[in-house]
Amino acid sequence: MNADDLENFLNSLEHMHFKDLDELNRYAAKYFQQYNQTPQPNFEGYSPTEMTYLFRNPYDDKSPMKLQKLDESDYKQIPLFNLVKYLANRIASEGELKLTQKGNLPKKIVSELYDQGFIQDYFIESGLSKPYYEEKIKGIHLTRIILQLSGITKKRNNQLSLTLKGNRLLSNNDELLKLIFKTFTQKFNWGYFDLYETETGQMGFAFSLFLLSKYGNSKQLDNFYANKYFKAFPKLLDSFETHYLSLKNEPERCYSTRTFDRFIDYFGLIHIDTDDKIIPKEKFVTKTDLLDKFIHFEPHRAICE
Repeated sequence: MNADDLENFLNSLEHMHFKDLDELNRYAAKYFQQYNQTPQPNFEGYSPTEMTYLFRNPYDDKSPMKLQKLDESDYKQIPLFNLVKYLANRIASEGELKLTQKGNLPKKIVSELYDQGFIQDYFIESGLSKPYYEEKIKGIHLTRIILQLSGITKKRNNQLSLTLKGNRLLSNNDELLKLIFKTFTQKFNWGYFDLYETETGQMGFAFSLFLLSKYGNSKQLDNFYANKYFKAFPKLLDSFETHYLSLKNEPERCYSTRTFDRFIDYFGLIHIDTDDKIIPKEKFVTKTDLLDKFIHFEPHRAICE
């Protein structure tokens, strides 16, 4: 509830008369319960209660967001899923995969993974770098991190091997994808690849997906979504006030990079059109058919606590 909503509540008390504190408390409880069930414009028609689930517990049964089972052919369109599965199968075939002294994947495996073409790297494609070093290729580095965070692999004596869960999931694309998706959104720190000291993008990621589901048929600028995101979660802007005052549009830049380039695109749910891969002046986003097949958003409904 923002300051305007609180002011509306206080105004509602102006001509009210309560015989005691208990009656006031009952009125306040009823008022706020009704408010929490009422669709809000800043939430694109969702109520505060529904937005609380999207913000804090997006995978809860009461959340409007539902992950759905895909057709088997759909999984081939998901870059990060295919990278994770390829590396997991590679580890399964080896039994154990010996890492470098730094704990990274060996050059041969990195090159092999990159050659599959699931996630391209601008510097490698431009001839400015070679596909040898895991930590220099975000998609591959992320793949190894997700494998460990999800419990698909375990590391022992500087060697990677599959867990029992990992072996089981290799034959179940539906469970594997949902585990990768939940691990990325809930366990992996989206700030890992940048210097922003904020939870922008990761907190409320489900609302970003909802916005794409609603508006993504038409080509939209990334700032279109950023503006709606910060309108729904304005307090996230506070984390930029101290550190990034001198940098123009830094909240929008952070949101766009984390949400589109390093999350939704990795799951094959959008197309990105931009004039520059490094520092784009304009970035346009449209959803793919896969987004609505994989993620369903229920319309507003009253949720009884």
